[in-house]
Amino acid sequence: MRHAFASDNYREAEVMAAPPGRLVVIVFDHLLGQLSRARVGMSMQNAEIYLPAIDRARAAVTELLVTLDRDQGGEIAQRLSSLYLFALQELQELGVRPDALRVERNQRIFQELRDAFAQVVQPARAEVA
Repeated sequence: MRHAFASDNYREAEVMAAPPGRLVVIVFDHLLGQLSRARVGMSMQNAEIYLPAIDRARAAVTELLVTLDRDQGGEIAQRLSSLYLFALQELQELGVRPDALRVERNQRIFQELRDAFAQVVQPARAEVA
């Protein structure tokens, strides 16, 4: 219990100190973790595992959607918005019709996005050091 509390405090401190680009990566990491949990729950046919994970994944995608800077992001922001809206529909459907393979496909898409954001953010972090 004490370890979990320390871990939560560390994560909270990391989030509070993170620049905006790093926050996006943190949200992607959370999303990917929830998709992994959902996939495992689905493979076990355990709704008590996969349904809350799907809900948390939807919350993460919603966070990504509402924090898009459409003014500065231009066409990229529009495309990301469309992708996030599609992902929300997918997650809604997966909550009703569980399919571990569909979750895995979504994981691959979001892993690629996460890695791209991390590459953009990484040089900025190196400059600060």
